[in-house]
Amino acid sequence: MKFVFATRNKHKVTEIQLLIPAPIRVLSLHDVNCMEDIPETTPTIEGNASQKAYYVYEKYHHNCFADDTGLEIEALGGKPGVKSARYAGDESDSEKNIAKVLTELEGIANRNARFKTVISLVIDGREVQFEGTIYGTILDERRGEKGFGYDSIFAPLNHPHTFAEMDLEEKNKISHRALAVNKLVEYLNKLA
Repeated sequence: MKFVFATRNKHKVTEIQLLIPAPIRVLSLHDVNCMEDIPETTPTIEGNASQKAYYVYEKYHHNCFADDTGLEIEALGGKPGVKSARYAGDESDSEKNIAKVLTELEGIANRNARFKTVISLVIDGREVQFEGTIYGTILDERRGEKGFGYDSIFAPLNHPHTFAEMDLEEKNKISHRALAVNKLVEYLNKLA
């Protein structure tokens, strides 16, 4: 079985490859010569995942899965949410995104947040979605050098470390993406 994973984020590809069983081959966008930007224009995480998966399926004729992830911060009314990657501007600069979040949360005691990942799987034109959510808190400062995105300021509940302080193996046991991917893998195993 082969699927295209509709992402350009090499960190996501590495995480997914560690989670998906060997008989299932994951192709990257590069492998199918998809060099253009894939649209993410819907107002929801679910909608963006669906839009990306269908784009690759319809244009490149490969079964595909795509994910979209958002950091939702309670005190910010769920922001940055669907705009997490471009919260501080269109250039998708993680450091600027983190700086904006920390600035907006200055003096706010409620630091509750959650990461939500939705994976949209399109097989032969039919779609199934899988969701993973992990709750935690936003720290006052960055901690850790691993990971990407908001990992250095997000500490999962009941864990002493941020995602950026965890080894990939440890992160993959509890992360929002891992939870969604585990549901995807369970579904794919039933098809195999």
